[in-house]
Amino acid sequence: MTSFDYLTQRQQCLREHKRFRNLVARELDGVHVIDPDGRRLLNFGANDYLGLGMEMRGNQDHYGELSIGNADLDLRVAGGSGASALLSGWTISHEQLSKQIAELEETEAAVLFPTGFAACSGAVSTLAEAGDLILSDELNHASLIDGCRLSRAECVVYPHRDWQKVDQVLQQRRREFSRVWIVTNTIFGMDGDIAPLDCLQEVAEQHDACVIADEAHGTGVLGTDGSGVCDALGVKSKIAIRIGTLSKAVGSQGGFVAAPRVIVDHLINHCRSLIYSTSLAPSAVSAALAGIGEIRTRPERRQRVQKLARQVRSELSVNVTSKLEASVPIIPVIVGTDPRVIEVSAQLAKSGFYIPAIRPPTVPEGTARLRISLSAAHEAEMIDELLVAIRRLL
Repeated sequence: MTSFDYLTQRQQCLREHKRFRNLVARELDGVHVIDPDGRRLLNFGANDYLGLGMEMRGNQDHYGELSIGNADLDLRVAGGSGASALLSGWTISHEQLSKQIAELEETEAAVLFPTGFAACSGAVSTLAEAGDLILSDELNHASLIDGCRLSRAECVVYPHRDWQKVDQVLQQRRREFSRVWIVTNTIFGMDGDIAPLDCLQEVAEQHDACVIADEAHGTGVLGTDGSGVCDALGVKSKIAIRIGTLSKAVGSQGGFVAAPRVIVDHLINHCRSLIYSTSLAPSAVSAALAGIGEIRTRPERRQRVQKLARQVRSELSVNVTSKLEASVPIIPVIVGTDPRVIEVSAQLAKSGFYIPAIRPPTVPEGTARLRISLSAAHEAEMIDELLVAIRRLL
């Protein structure tokens, strides 16, 4: 595994100068915060200028009487966190969630972000520095691409899933750079295909590089423990830095980075999308805790959606490169032209099915498609009706 001793040395310097920052788990109680040592302090560190968040957290009865349109206010009761994680926005629940994620991912630590986009762009732009090289898959998510652009590292975009090209570049240029980061989605969101993580990790080991894997579509869906593709391909213990989202299979909102403690501490002290963003709302944290709990204790959910994915891919003759890939619940149906895919999507809507039409620039020219996203909540009859409707139109 890549050594992060250089970060340990930097953090020691911060400690010596009293500039090292930790996340402190506090309890929010109206206008007060309660420190880990039990002190109840008046909170002058939040940005809750009108006191609405404080009231919602501390006076459920008052807000239960309000009516805003037809909205269900249950999720508003907890209010927002009121501040960034380094101020007063890191609560005991945030701490609990980060530990649950670290346990699922089997890493030393994890840290939460307000969105998956913030986690990806923030982690990549913070870790990759001037004098480094990033190798980025050409079909990586926009958040990873933005992270590459925001960093001061040189970035080489390699052909989709082409680990041999990564190896070739490093054979020719590795000595030019202090550090090398191989950045990839584990599952690509528009095609539902899987990165060759085992091959990429082998290349990384040969060239003293570090893989950063974004498990946005893998968390909760694949792996014997539900942690994602890294586990499914047997490289979970080797890929040190894994990014995930709480807004897909977990069923909440937010993102995370699971990594060695030194990496997490580096992000806490330097990652702008973490430091300067209000932390996750308590309601999102609670929902994520419930979602992680389901993933860890109810494997039948992911087994069901995997089974549905294999069925639909087989029925629609969607090509896959492996049995694992056949279990991914993102299924592209390539239509071709923009007008045609819009027409087909509209016809499906008339038949009672919402399947979005995905067009350039999200996907390459000439590959406009329907993107089918399956869920364990879909019943067998729903799948059968969907397949009949698609066959009728295509």
